Amino acid sequence: MVTTPKTRAVRLLRSSSRSLFLLSYRSETEGSASPPPTSENLKNSVLLKGTASAVPKGPRSKRGFSRWGTFLFREARPIKSAGEKEQGFTLLELMIVMVVIGLLAAIAIPAYTTNIKHAREAVLKEDLHVMRQAIDSYTVDKQKAPQSLDDLVQSGYLKVMPIDPFTHRSDTWMPVQSDTLSTLDQTASGIDDVHSGSQETAIDGTSYNTW
Repeated sequence: MVTTPKTRAVRLLRSSSRSLFLLSYRSETEGSASPPPTSENLKNSVLLKGTASAVPKGPRSKRGFSRWGTFLFREARPIKSAGEKEQGFTLLELMIVMVVIGLLAAIAIPAYTTNIKHAREAVLKEDLHVMRQAIDSYTVDKQKAPQSLDDLVQSGYLKVMPIDPFTHRSDTWMPVQSDTLSTLDQTASGIDDVHSGSQETAIDGTSYNTW
């Protein structure tokens, strides 16, 4: 028999198919056995562009694999046609989501604002306490009250003038001048108290410039 190039190609195709699929038949069900693949099955396998696009038909396992061989192919999922479109959210569902977000924002934003205001009030109280202590210490040490708040900084009782947390400025503090002498050794009157320059209303209903 003369061997032609076409015959060689067919033999090579059969040999490649046998090596590719590594047939090792295993039956997964008791009492039933399906026949192992034959050369006729392999001949019917279609090879496109050098890759296997089909395997011999036979019983499939629960996971969707073919039982033939250890070189297995998972079944491809069917491709959706152009007419089948994925469904999105309806208008009613979007409206419900927007209402829920609005309710959460209505609850969270006022609480956040109140917490911020509480923190600023705590800073204001601390600044007033520090400045009043500095005024008392200056009065006792110098035997006279300071004539301006800058005297506290220049004398070293304050490193810098604190910034009012509500006016966001350091020059809006309202010093209180008094003509009374706080001690017998005091020789001159001057500033004996300080308040915030903010006209805003505190959480407790009072004005910050009265603190």
